[in-house]
Amino acid sequence: MPSTRPPQHRALGYLACGAAGCLWGTGFYFGKIALAELRVGHMVFYRFVFALLVLVPVGLRDAYRNRIRFTASEWRLLILAGIIGVPVQFLVQFAGLARTTVSHASLMVGALPVILAVGAVLIHGEHMPRIGWLSLTASTLGAVLIAFSGNHLHAAHAGDPSLTGDLMILAAMFAGLFWILANKRLMQRFSAITISVYCIVVGFVFLVAWVFLVDGPPPLTMSNRAWAALAISGMFCTAFTTLIWNWGLGQIPASQAGVFLNLEPLIGSVLGVTLLSEHLGASAWIGGALIIGAAVTLTTRAQIQPEIVSSPT
Repeated sequence: MPSTRPPQHRALGYLACGAAGCLWGTGFYFGKIALAELRVGHMVFYRFVFALLVLVPVGLRDAYRNRIRFTASEWRLLILAGIIGVPVQFLVQFAGLARTTVSHASLMVGALPVILAVGAVLIHGEHMPRIGWLSLTASTLGAVLIAFSGNHLHAAHAGDPSLTGDLMILAAMFAGLFWILANKRLMQRFSAITISVYCIVVGFVFLVAWVFLVDGPPPLTMSNRAWAALAISGMFCTAFTTLIWNWGLGQIPASQAGVFLNLEPLIGSVLGVTLLSEHLGASAWIGGALIIGAAVTLTTRAQIQPEIVSSPT
């Protein structure tokens, strides 16, 4: 049946999802700038402060319009999703970034579409065709090649990639898997915007408690460069991307929108190499190509399309 969407809306949907994928790709770059002056917990704290400056007004407007009411079981799932999706995922992810390079971290994130597909199979009982399992194998091999391309467990020098950092990034993707699947379940009754904002706000409450307990009060004195990096990563790489991605998903099929997730590892690795002078060895380039190629194949050819809510990065 032909789509009833106006052509200009479909075109804008592609543009919105493409812009979101590109902006997500800059997240590690700006995070690395902020980490030069801040501890991981403080950096994540400020990122979400700036994100909530944009998201809270949107969430309040949505809640007022739709008279949001959660059941007790929905609140439990919302709280669990907020804890795993915000403090757990982002603290592990950026602790990993502090131990590896932007280009390595970005390429490891490229495994997310494949992880989502596996989650759909294991949790929802969906069928994955042969091309899907081949994509999973290629993506796994790619992650191994990237993680071991430095040939060391810990970075030999500040700014070097490390196996520890790369594996922490990968572990954060599994936290992201739970975040997305929980969001998908809650979205059976509520809009994507509602659930995204509520989960982030709930998660931020637990993030604040953790940061103040472990790292102490966030510093107020830092360079303008660090403040700008935090503002951009919060407002644009988190809040704005969430809004335009969810809007774009309303204009185009999720299976087609999923392809734009692959812009994130591509943009991130390019920024790491060109702006931060990072070096990717031959095995890392091959691993990155396997991961991105597997993700593109999975989202364009395999007949398994886990619903995409938003990227965890």
